[in-house]
Amino acid sequence: MPSPARSRATGRVTLADVAGVAGVSPITVSRALRGERAVDPSLVARVKAAADRLGYVPDPAARALASRHSTHVALLIPMLSNALFVDVLEGVQGTLRRAGYQTLIGVTHYDAGEEQLLLGEQLLHRPAGLVVTGLERSDATRELIRASGVPCVHLMETSSAHGVYSVGFSQADAAAALTRHLLDRGRRRVAFAAAQLDPRTLQRLEGWRREMQAAGLHAPTLEWLNPAPSSLALGGTMFEQIVAQVPPVDAVFFCNDDLAQGALLTALRLGIEVPTRVAVAGFNDLTGSAQMLPPLTTVRTPREEIGTAAARMLLTLMRGEHPPSPCVDVGYELVVREST
Repeated sequence: MPSPARSRATGRVTLADVAGVAGVSPITVSRALRGERAVDPSLVARVKAAADRLGYVPDPAARALASRHSTHVALLIPMLSNALFVDVLEGVQGTLRRAGYQTLIGVTHYDAGEEQLLLGEQLLHRPAGLVVTGLERSDATRELIRASGVPCVHLMETSSAHGVYSVGFSQADAAAALTRHLLDRGRRRVAFAAAQLDPRTLQRLEGWRREMQAAGLHAPTLEWLNPAPSSLALGGTMFEQIVAQVPPVDAVFFCNDDLAQGALLTALRLGIEVPTRVAVAGFNDLTGSAQMLPPLTTVRTPREEIGTAAARMLLTLMRGEHPPSPCVDVGYELVVREST
């Protein structure tokens, strides 16, 4: 049988082409490929065989226009170079894909203006839902989300605000738990070292401050805050500066594991004994932390679980239903290893 004519405008195999080969109407092809139960299984098999033979690829834009239902979800994350957000993305994308949705990923680089621009561009595609990172954003971006009427779920933090859907954990409480651990080990001059200084990092700072102030041990000189991107190299540099401080510190709580890993590597190079001379702790339990010398004490954060739970909540909202709770707290785990 000769190949059927393709759409002259695009060169694509169309529903009509598949219908011609299968010997059914285009609407039957559409219903069969959507998996509607009312279509006879023998017809579904015939249509799928014809689609496979022709190499038919559904046009998501045309499908959305015809059904008035988008198959895209917009996802805004701060960075893709950070393993933390890669794990979150795995959870979101895997769950949505199994439900028939694709993700439009936007990387904001922790920039409020860039987030607003990306969101405006993604809303032009009329996504079925939105997933955004954190709760803090510009008023203009918040208004874009509200005015769009698109269901939205916030990642990595929790909120009790009316009409806000969120999946995450208390960054401040997690940091406070790690600080209490260091204090319980007899440490008294516990420095807090942070980079990037995004909202979640500053929430960890507040958790550390809360515990240090409650113990009567807080001092501004123990706060080491650097707006540069977080990295192993920066962690090593900050560690050298902190251990040179007088009076000396006896513990350093790094806001992210890559900084802490850099500190442990620098301690090895300088011959500084950890934890005898100074304890070192991190946050997020990134890859490699358990293999450091000594293994790194940290807070394990369930990033993929957050992504999965957020996607499930969004799927509920996109069906026009109410999730069991607008806020899901997945918690955190203090992982104590030999570095403290």
